[in-house]
Amino acid sequence: MRMTRTQPIETIDWHTGGEPFRIVVDGPAEVTGEGPTVAERRVVATRSEDVQWVRALLCGEPRGHAGMYGGFLVPPDDAGAHLGVLFWHNDGFSTACGHGTIALGAWAVTSGRVPAPADGLTDVVIDVPSGRVTARVRTRKGQVQDVTFTNVPAYVHAHGVDVPTSRGKVTVDIAFGGAMYAVVPAASVGLRVRPQDVAQLTAAGREIRDTLNAARAAEHPLDPRLSGIYGTIFTEETGPTELRADGSRLVQQRNITVFADGQVDRSPCGSGTSARIAVLADAGQLRRGDELRHESVVGSVFHARITEQTAVHGIPAVVTAVTGTAHAVGTCRFTVDPRDALLPGFVLR
Repeated sequence: MRMTRTQPIETIDWHTGGEPFRIVVDGPAEVTGEGPTVAERRVVATRSEDVQWVRALLCGEPRGHAGMYGGFLVPPDDAGAHLGVLFWHNDGFSTACGHGTIALGAWAVTSGRVPAPADGLTDVVIDVPSGRVTARVRTRKGQVQDVTFTNVPAYVHAHGVDVPTSRGKVTVDIAFGGAMYAVVPAASVGLRVRPQDVAQLTAAGREIRDTLNAARAAEHPLDPRLSGIYGTIFTEETGPTELRADGSRLVQQRNITVFADGQVDRSPCGSGTSARIAVLADAGQLRRGDELRHESVVGSVFHARITEQTAVHGIPAVVTAVTGTAHAVGTCRFTVDPRDALLPGFVLR
């Protein structure tokens, strides 16, 4: 049935490490019908005025806010996955989302959508625009303990790219973790990964992204739908690398990811963590068996590692596993008054 602009919309709200994820089980008909792949559905969504209207309604104020994030559930590409999802944010539809995948895994098990044992591990397989990913859900006594997100292969797209900014020239690496990211130390722009620097980091992140995209510095080698810098990751070390008794290393870092239209990830960013691991692995700073303790600007933590070394498009790549926690926030039933002059909503910072 076609979703009208006046019918109520029900959502299930979660957060992963502080980053919201608003789940829409019954999404717009334009993207939930049978046939297309999830990647193709994303193209439909970006071109549909009706789908964009629903996204803006749920993302913008007064029903959301500038940092809102969510997803429309859609059919998977084939029977090999449990579900598909179109991720959305304040500027459109993204190609990947690790924190959303973690939340979906927890929701799928908690809701009974995917049966799970009271104690054990359950794989929730999800088709996203960048490919097929897995959320491995760990349960104990019937409750979700954590979720490990296994991503599509991540790799370094470009090294040492100089970017002129209003804070001076910075040098970034560009890496793919389901989306393209520019990775740069926060100190390069004279800032720290801390709440009081968020506004300045946001401005610098947007500037770096826009400059790189204007130069077409992040063209995907095979799929133009995956091209373009999605976000800027500012990094900072939180402690020295620790050598463990088994010979593995613990790398400790903090990051803030500025993505879409100046949106700030409250979590350590799942797909961004994959991109960060690709950079660290390429530099020899993270190997199989090592762990990255990745902290967000609000103090939430993902634990990440390399599970496989591979190659994509002839480029060395790594398969990453990112572990985090997600929690239910509430359920909502949003209504629309057609007399409302502010429909579908607005974004105000």
